[in-house]
Amino acid sequence: MVFRRRIFVITVLLVQIGFWVLLIAGSSLAFRYLGWGLTVLSLAVCVHVLNKKEKSAYKLTWIFLILMIPIFGGVLYIIFYSQSNPRKLKRLLERSGRETRPWFSLPGGGLSALEAGNRDFLAQARYLEHYAGFPVYARTQTEYLPSGEAFFMRLLEELEKAEHYIFLEFFILREGKMLGTILPILGRKARAGLDVRLLYDDLGCFMSLPPDFNRRLENWGIRCTVFNAFRPILSSLQNNRDHRKIVSIDGKVAFTGGVNLADEYINAIERFGHWKDAAIMLRGEAAWSLTLIFLQMWNLDPRWKEDYRALYPWKDAPCAVESGGFAQPYADSPIDEENVGEHVYIQIINKAREYVYINTPYLVVDDNLLSALTLAAKSGIDVRIVTPHRWDKKIVAITSRSYYRELINAGVRVYEYSSGFNHSKTFVSDDRIASVGTANLDFRSLYLHFECGVLVYDSPTVLAVKKDFLATLPACHEITPADCARNVFQRVVPDVLRIFAPLM
Repeated sequence: MVFRRRIFVITVLLVQIGFWVLLIAGSSLAFRYLGWGLTVLSLAVCVHVLNKKEKSAYKLTWIFLILMIPIFGGVLYIIFYSQSNPRKLKRLLERSGRETRPWFSLPGGGLSALEAGNRDFLAQARYLEHYAGFPVYARTQTEYLPSGEAFFMRLLEELEKAEHYIFLEFFILREGKMLGTILPILGRKARAGLDVRLLYDDLGCFMSLPPDFNRRLENWGIRCTVFNAFRPILSSLQNNRDHRKIVSIDGKVAFTGGVNLADEYINAIERFGHWKDAAIMLRGEAAWSLTLIFLQMWNLDPRWKEDYRALYPWKDAPCAVESGGFAQPYADSPIDEENVGEHVYIQIINKAREYVYINTPYLVVDDNLLSALTLAAKSGIDVRIVTPHRWDKKIVAITSRSYYRELINAGVRVYEYSSGFNHSKTFVSDDRIASVGTANLDFRSLYLHFECGVLVYDSPTVLAVKKDFLATLPACHEITPADCARNVFQRVVPDVLRIFAPLM
């Protein structure tokens, strides 16, 4: 069933592309003036792109494509954008945001305590709380989980303790040991009367799940929703995927990070060598914030009407968890034109005084992040980045390496994880602040996907993230300038691919 669905979708997409190519090419041969008209249209589209409120890298890529194929380029741009309906999704997200916003703020929020004792990161916390709408919490214990195996073990323990509800949101689900262990627990909890919900991205699971998977789970009593169902229509809306990974248990315990529910993430199977990943567990007030971030996506489905008070875990008594520093979960949406994830990363880099250590599976960044990283290194900050040595996407790998030369020449130390694939998405700086989440350092994560993460301030977890990063370095090799330019192919091809980086 999965195979038939893949073939059908791919075939229909190819037929649409072929139809437009033949229509324009054939018409241009038959009607010379139509070709001239389409060229004028392409030039008009270029003017529109230049004046559009969008990242300059996207503008450059589209203008390059349009001018490279002037007859077809303008029509391609119009087809790509005109068929999507982001306005409807934006309205649904705004409605969901309005419903959840009053429930984020708990009595005795953590911002005032942060203001009193930690002014170094006050601007970061204020931005996320006052503008983006994600408060900082004090009464929270955090635990850094330095591998998919550690995440899996802690998740199973906490799932068994669930008393009221279990909410899960993932980009990838794949049948195997990991998913096969978790689903029976969810089914058993659902039969016991708990509210069990699963939200997964359709494109993320396109190659791994049968199309009736959600109906199968609903037969077990698990409420299931598929985000942004993938349809064989040329549309930019298909780019906006739910890349978040969230588990909320009773609103009191929550997880997020890079780990999906598939066997490679726990090294039960080998895929691209050893799989290095990371996650974070929250216990206390901040877990409720991740619960609400999940509900913001869940409630895009008009079938559901939420009783937030019934889900609120501290309606009868205040949270008794002792403070373990400050935690601030955050989320990013490609629909609101506010690049929260990018701003979080840039502020960590700009505020660094001693070091910034970064794990990312992809390194395809725009000028803002590139400037922040190189300026920090030129200013004497110890900036280190670990990427994979064995990649899942070869073209993205070659493009990532096109950034190495500029970063290394500025003083950034770049490493590749020799043992396999580094899928962690972590930032840590100055022993005082860390971010663990789902957003990669690439255009897709920072500007096109729905993402989330957790900022941790002045907590033992910050040192745990640093310790894990330093412990990973012996399994890496450092990239040198000579590695970046061994031959003409290695110098020229990455630079050409970099032109198309925003579309990868």
